[in-house]
Amino acid sequence: MEGRITPGDRVPQRPLSELQPLVRALVDDDAVVEFGWKQYTPYFNDGEACVFDAWGFWVRTTADDADAGVEDLGVGEYDEPHPTLGGPWLDRGQYPYTEHPYEGDDPERYGRARALADAVGSGAFDDVLLEAFGDHATVRVRRTGITVEFYDHD
Repeated sequence: MEGRITPGDRVPQRPLSELQPLVRALVDDDAVVEFGWKQYTPYFNDGEACVFDAWGFWVRTTADDADAGVEDLGVGEYDEPHPTLGGPWLDRGQYPYTEHPYEGDDPERYGRARALADAVGSGAFDDVLLEAFGDHATVRVRRTGITVEFYDHD
């Protein structure tokens, strides 16, 4: 073989069987009303490769305001503490950010939500998510079922 080979940086993919228990842990939690995320391949990425990604994981609990926007219910590494689940917080005063310990009343429930948020956002389940819910999608999961809507991200 001749030529210059540009290495890829794709995250190794994991099977649906590893994601299912994380989803089931929230679906079976009576305090969780719904949860979801966005997933899409960008149309343009400022000269970089356009790569499918899932992000913006959120959770609505029975204690959350029914009118709260999902942008205020985020759970994840860079999100502020969830209004009812709590969470760690980042000191954004200097880089690298310092993560402070969990603050809240239910670390176990937050831990289950964070585990799924981290899995969805890790890239390790992108093949599973893309096959199950498609591209350019907003995914909303409730005990009664899953709703997928087209996500217009331009």
